[in-house]
Amino acid sequence: MRIGYFLSSEEYTPAELLDQARGAERAGFEALWISDHYHPWVDAQGQSPFVWSTIGALSQVCQLPVTTAVTCPTVRIHPAVVAQAAATSAVLHSGRFVLGVGSGEALNEHIFGDAWPGADVRLAMLEESVEVMRKLWQCGFVTHHGRHYTVEQARVYTLPDTPPPVYVSGFGPKAIDLAARIGDGYVSTMPDGDMVKRFRENGGGDKPCQAGFKAAFAPTVDEGADIAYEKWPNAGVPGELSQVLPSPRHFEQAAQNVSREQVKSAFVCGNDPDAHLEMIDKYARAGFDEIYVANTGPHYQGLFDLYAKEVLPRLR
Repeated sequence: MRIGYFLSSEEYTPAELLDQARGAERAGFEALWISDHYHPWVDAQGQSPFVWSTIGALSQVCQLPVTTAVTCPTVRIHPAVVAQAAATSAVLHSGRFVLGVGSGEALNEHIFGDAWPGADVRLAMLEESVEVMRKLWQCGFVTHHGRHYTVEQARVYTLPDTPPPVYVSGFGPKAIDLAARIGDGYVSTMPDGDMVKRFRENGGGDKPCQAGFKAAFAPTVDEGADIAYEKWPNAGVPGELSQVLPSPRHFEQAAQNVSREQVKSAFVCGNDPDAHLEMIDKYARAGFDEIYVANTGPHYQGLFDLYAKEVLPRLR
């Protein structure tokens, strides 16, 4: 089982993300996730740097593998451009790059005024986008006239020795089945063994399964819960709202119905190593091969120290 660190682009500046990557490597984390957002979920998070610039910079400050968790190659950025970005990232990271993809959220994808499609259409777009990217990684000119995308005589010249693996995020049955069918791996954020089982039984087999959870390191559980509730009230927003709400202010409005206790239950708050080990165990028992922890708030060095001294040694 691999334990990694999740870089939250919604909450930290590019310099802070690079500092966290260095700290994660020193602490003994084995890999990195990084989120791709145009907007933060709520204004209190306050950041949203361009992920591809950060990924390039990460290659110069640490040697950890990097996975996008996740990017949406359908509306905001054409899959032909994502294919080029992912290929360059794989070259910079000497092959230690995984392109994690998903069907996206209106929060990030609506910015050009395009209609935000329903779930079935989004999944069809995602499947075609992966097809386009894989064609472009085959070292030749590509012309593609599909249902959702057109590519005309395009070639990605800078390519890694091996095309980057594509891991697909999925939460509903249709998305999980798509991930099993077209993905080189599976991405989730829920310690749900039924999801992993569905992925494996519907074509995923023994492909890698990644998942992540959030922490709020602080001197006490209550202080951590306060930080989590301030920064991530959207963690308690239910159902499909996370896919369809278009702006941070709409998430703030929806989060008015979310209690501090709801957010607290979604996080590991405070500084107890046993709480982290318990959460990691939930994901391990669900069948995940790689588990990533994100910190919220200013105390990320405290989380690194905790993992270096008390969490990672006990896992190993």
